[in-house]
Amino acid sequence: MVKVFFWRKIHSLSGIIPLGVFIMVHMFINSMAVLGSDNFNGGVALLHSLPYLWFWELVLIFLPIVYHAGYGLWLVWQTNNNIRSYPYFRNGLFYWQRVSAIITLLFVTWHVAVLRFSEGIISSISFELVMKALNQPILLALYVIGLLATFSHFANGLWSFLVSWGITVGEQAQRTAGYCCFGVFIILTAVGLNALLAFV
Repeated sequence: MVKVFFWRKIHSLSGIIPLGVFIMVHMFINSMAVLGSDNFNGGVALLHSLPYLWFWELVLIFLPIVYHAGYGLWLVWQTNNNIRSYPYFRNGLFYWQRVSAIITLLFVTWHVAVLRFSEGIISSISFELVMKALNQPILLALYVIGLLATFSHFANGLWSFLVSWGITVGEQAQRTAGYCCFGVFIILTAVGLNALLAFV
């Protein structure tokens, strides 16, 4: 029981630090597209010039994603969803967290496979490459769906993190946190969609 509690806490923490931080940094880099192709390409080049980048990607991104996704899928498999019997708002968000987890995992896997692992074949990620991809309506639609699922999963997970770690105690505190986390979702969505539209 203690081990399960520990691994659940690590799963919750990994979704916020470092993965949540990574989402925000990733959106910041992507948002440079709003300033033009040179700024976006410069941001990507700066990121790729960081020393020991492969190490930081492995430790701060890849391993946390593998653990968070793996343990998360186990939770999805173990959870008995009762949304039809108890159609309450918070229960609906609990159910959506499981659905958005699967959508996010598929989106991230596809995103990495298409853009990250193809980088060696196409030399490097560039504004022109992303623009060419996102000017295909189907790909653009998939990115919009993927971003919405990812941001809602993070925002909902942030609320759960605050509750499970005892940061928001009491109904009023949790309600306030819910509004704040919804605000996080709105901000990330606005930033993410604005970045996407810069390529279209």
